[in-house]
Amino acid sequence: MPCTEKRARLLLERGRARVHRLVPFVIRLVDRQVTDCALQPLRVKLDPGSKGTGLALVRDTEQVDANTGEIQRGASVLNLMELVHRGREISEALTARRQMRRRRRGANLRYRAPGFLNRRRHAGWLAPSLQHRVDTTRAWVTRIQRWAPVAALSSELVRFDTQALDNPDIEGAQYQQGTLAGYEVREYLLEKWGRQCAYCDATGVPLQVEHIHPKARGGTNRVSNLTLACQACNARKGALPLEVFVTDKARLARIQAQRKRPLKDAAAVNSTRKVLVGALQATGLPVETVSGGRTKYNRIRFKIEKTHALDAVCVGDVDIVTDWDKPTLALKCTGRGSYQRTRLNQYGFPRGYLMRTKRVKGFATGDLVRAEMPKGKKVGTHIGRVAVRASGSFNIQTGTEVVQGISHRHCQVLQRADGYGYFHQQNLTRKDAGEGRAKRTTRSASPA
Repeated sequence: MPCTEKRARLLLERGRARVHRLVPFVIRLVDRQVTDCALQPLRVKLDPGSKGTGLALVRDTEQVDANTGEIQRGASVLNLMELVHRGREISEALTARRQMRRRRRGANLRYRAPGFLNRRRHAGWLAPSLQHRVDTTRAWVTRIQRWAPVAALSSELVRFDTQALDNPDIEGAQYQQGTLAGYEVREYLLEKWGRQCAYCDATGVPLQVEHIHPKARGGTNRVSNLTLACQACNARKGALPLEVFVTDKARLARIQAQRKRPLKDAAAVNSTRKVLVGALQATGLPVETVSGGRTKYNRIRFKIEKTHALDAVCVGDVDIVTDWDKPTLALKCTGRGSYQRTRLNQYGFPRGYLMRTKRVKGFATGDLVRAEMPKGKKVGTHIGRVAVRASGSFNIQTGTEVVQGISHRHCQVLQRADGYGYFHQQNLTRKDAGEGRAKRTTRSASPA
């Protein structure tokens, strides 16, 4: 069961636990078996995204409302994580490889026939950049299962209810007649129009849903006819046609193009949503699926700031959220290296050579190391992710800077590279956000 930092420190000092992993910090009890423990129900909540996925480990709670007598479902936040995908890097790497192969076939290896004619794709095939999102998310859910007694999962199935967007008068969806009415449309428009006014580019102000072709002139409620406008622009436009109100031809063309532009990030999420749910169901745990509109409704209702990890906390049917103001551990997908042993110039031809081995003096890029520098300009202790060189002079990426030219003789491995980079993100409470102060960084411990 996850515990506080103080309890973890006492367990380690008294010899009742051992360090199992540094980041995320996990300790393992040595004087007790799982069969002898009474465990509380934990739940992993996920907010899948195109560039990142929020993960939250919460403890399910229930309490009775004193006024109504109803049982309220609560979530006590234990750990917050944000998984940063590298789908874009994968796509660019495949494009570079394809261009280099074409150069070889067209220049000095003309006898080599193209290989795309004999390829077969199985049913349910996803592009590598999309499959990466599913695999890394499933891998981290499996890891958390090994470290904590997870009893259930909750995940967003769809970011937007596209059926409700296309037909606002659809019946049978209870949330559309209830407190969630309008949240799906508004969240979609915020993403599509960049959270700014379409007519004056104002940000940080309340935005209103506005009809591009006025409703008084026959405009519909379809999402392709909706945009966002500040109160001043919305009042000035009124029932004027778009071509009359917007005199700037460049802005007019941009608005007309934007209203038809699909959301690439939303398309990526929609392409992987069913595959991800299938991967989560394969864990054998009960999976709760909800829409993104309910997530936003919960976040606004609880007055919680918007991040991927905190959005994950608000996923699902929840009435109370406690202890959400915690630092977030960012998990950045870095990969495990590359088979490529040369770089390419601007014309796609090989340039120079790379190391033939990934390990130098017992270290590999991505290892978490501690460097003790006794003297010199870099005197002190440096802890971070190392980038190796063949010369034995390494670079260390700490939480604030990159320390260059550290000799391997001063380095000590703390944790081997596993394809991810780790760093803590600060969450601002509403009081601290107004005063410009950040909460201090803490690490959460999880005895498994």
